[in-house]
Amino acid sequence: MTPETDTESTDKKTKILLVEDNYMNQVLVTEILTLNGYDIVDAKTGTEAIKVFNEERPALVLMDLHLPGMDGVTATRIIKADSANKDIPILALTASGMEGEEDSILSKGFDGYVSKPIEVQKLLNAISEGLGKGASD
Repeated sequence: MTPETDTESTDKKTKILLVEDNYMNQVLVTEILTLNGYDIVDAKTGTEAIKVFNEERPALVLMDLHLPGMDGVTATRIIKADSANKDIPILALTASGMEGEEDSILSKGFDGYVSKPIEVQKLLNAISEGLGKGASD
């Protein structure tokens, strides 16, 4: 399912919140997702992520784990604490993609993860899977 067919009836693109403090990673992910038909809103801190999340109500969140001030784990827990947000998937963006760490990341409240450095197809697959889970739960 592509973002266009997923939202064809409303004529709107699927909105994704990208929470990333590294400028180059932010530019790269934004470019990849924009070229693939997604509408990107962004935040650079955990505190800003919560504010933007509540204002924009994205279909999915890509959350860096290591952010200035409030980290991505804390921001995710705060977002997920509201039962109205339970079906919105939050995927961790992490440089800690070592084997065996998936369970640790998922146990912190994330619905999936994408390891850095970003690989285009893995990113797109994780988003498709996340959006599929969010729609069916």
